[in-house]
Amino acid sequence: MTPSNVFLIANGVALIMWFLMIVLPRWKITQSLIKYKVVPVLLSIVYAIYLISSLISGPAMDFGSLQEVMGLFTVENAVLAGWLHYLAFDILVGMWMLDQNRTIKIHPGLMVPCLLATFMMGPIGFLIFMGIRAFKKNNKKVVI
Repeated sequence: MTPSNVFLIANGVALIMWFLMIVLPRWKITQSLIKYKVVPVLLSIVYAIYLISSLISGPAMDFGSLQEVMGLFTVENAVLAGWLHYLAFDILVGMWMLDQNRTIKIHPGLMVPCLLATFMMGPIGFLIFMGIRAFKKNNKKVVI
């Protein structure tokens, strides 16, 4: 299977998981996928394969300077591994937010933008969630 095909399949799987977390977070199947971290585990396995492949066939990975990191993004397997890394960790953050929300009980209308922002801009969605979470914990009488 080519890296391009793996990229398309991984994106499709990630999109389905994000759809389930945003639109159907309480559905039994979504809950099982979250509980057992199925999608991040699968993405992590593929990530490990492409990372090892990149280590074996490509230049040594050097993260000591911006130029060295930029050089890594010219190697197809390394770029795919990096992308899989983003997909897996962003989904894990989204799953963590949903797990946290079981006790915090942020209104679904506010969780959707948190999850969408995490899906599209990772750390921004995490920051929004953390802000709402902090506000909610400090103002327990306020329903949000």
